[in-house]
Amino acid sequence: MGRPYIKGGTPIGSDSLCKTCSYAQIMSGFRESELLTICHNPDPYLTVPFNIYECTRYYDKNRPSYNQMQKLAIHVEPKTLKPAGFRTGIGFQESVKVTVGTTDDDDEYDDD
Repeated sequence: MGRPYIKGGTPIGSDSLCKTCSYAQIMSGFRESELLTICHNPDPYLTVPFNIYECTRYYDKNRPSYNQMQKLAIHVEPKTLKPAGFRTGIGFQESVKVTVGTTDDDDEYDDD
């Protein structure tokens, strides 16, 4: 059973959102404490002193751009439309006329 999502709860894990953001410049040293993250989205640039859990300006650098998506897209040509309604086939070829509110005396409807 998976863990339930609790809004505003304690985050699980310690990976920074900046690691996959296209606006981030991350420099790391040999130790875990030697990490410098600079965000290039605000003006002037912002040095981030801690791991980021949530960011409103996050832009995933692994997401393809619009031009890349157009190159990958498959062009589909529409085919002729099928007739709307019920299916026809063997046993459904006979046409049935239904008249509502008429009597047997009415001769204006002919059976074809």
